[in-house]
Amino acid sequence: MKKIAILGSTGSIGVNALKVIQNNPEKYEVTALAAGRNIDLLLKQIEGFRPVAVSVLDEDLCSELKSRLGDNKGPEVFYGNEGFVRLATLDQIDTVISAMTGAAGLLPTYEAIKAGKDIALANKETMVMAGHLIMTAVKKNGVSLVPIDSEHSAVLQSLQGHKKEDLRRVILTASGGPFRDVSMEQMTTITPAQALNHPNWHMGPKISIDSATMMNKGLETIEAKWLFDLEMAQIGILIHPQSVVHSMVEYKDGSIIAQLGIPDMMIPISYALSFPHHLKNDFSTLKLEEIGVLNFEKPDLKKFPCLELAFRAAEIGSSMPAVLNAANEIAVESFLDGKIAFLDIPELIEKSMEAHQPHPVETIEMVMEADRWARKTALGLLKN
Repeated sequence: MKKIAILGSTGSIGVNALKVIQNNPEKYEVTALAAGRNIDLLLKQIEGFRPVAVSVLDEDLCSELKSRLGDNKGPEVFYGNEGFVRLATLDQIDTVISAMTGAAGLLPTYEAIKAGKDIALANKETMVMAGHLIMTAVKKNGVSLVPIDSEHSAVLQSLQGHKKEDLRRVILTASGGPFRDVSMEQMTTITPAQALNHPNWHMGPKISIDSATMMNKGLETIEAKWLFDLEMAQIGILIHPQSVVHSMVEYKDGSIIAQLGIPDMMIPISYALSFPHHLKNDFSTLKLEEIGVLNFEKPDLKKFPCLELAFRAAEIGSSMPAVLNAANEIAVESFLDGKIAFLDIPELIEKSMEAHQPHPVETIEMVMEADRWARKTALGLLKN
């Protein structure tokens, strides 16, 4: 029986993870839940899963949650970064599902690893910002880190039973988002509502915008570098609108092993929790005869410059990926708030990167300092 803490329980990954857990009560038990601002949903989750501890974003939300829980014996309630870290390192848990959005997931995930917890990772920003530190900590503490992202789950599955030295390259697939066939002229008038409307996946706001700009695939490329110990030259990207082939691994002899499936995040979540086993489920199966045609094409880097910016940050290395990530978070938030246009997102990121002098990041504190610098710089550029 795995005792699980979910960081980001009210987001799309967290909600789906709870469905997987609910469908396998003999295998998994929810011990702790960390949420942001969605107190209403968190209360329902507390009622349904009876965790021993929960955490929310800030002190006001903590007070509200305690008040609504009343005098009935319920979970301990914490808040803020300290609360998230406390949940991730509880003695009662052995597995942490890291599904918080953005850079906020880095510190609790890192502390969980140091505390000897196994990680099911959906927070790609953790690997983008501090991949070398994370993987070093994983090895040092003898824990497992299994990806939840459908692309990295597909790579992991395609690597099973094969020798690492036989690998030639990894091919990550991308749907192309909602604007794959939109002209550059049309992209000048894109609204947040249009960008949030992904054709294949139901995701949170931040990752939906990242998918629309294709920054999501850039971040996933950096994540794959660290997860699978690859050079950037060993990672390719193909646009695949059907989202059926979730990623592929090519070997030295030309063989390509791919993982296919319906686009449902419960499948890679289930695999991350049960690795290396595949649990039975009641989902509809993939019917290739009904799909008929699977298309693949190279991404347009001129149309989606966020991809090229991510590649550049990865090649520079050091503190630059953390700066890329932080500037992107500010840009996405500003776009969703109506402060900048869709095509301003890569411009703000690029200007933030150009203003940065890369430096080695040898501790998590140094990573967080680069993150703070980038946020301050991006906000300053917005004002100007």
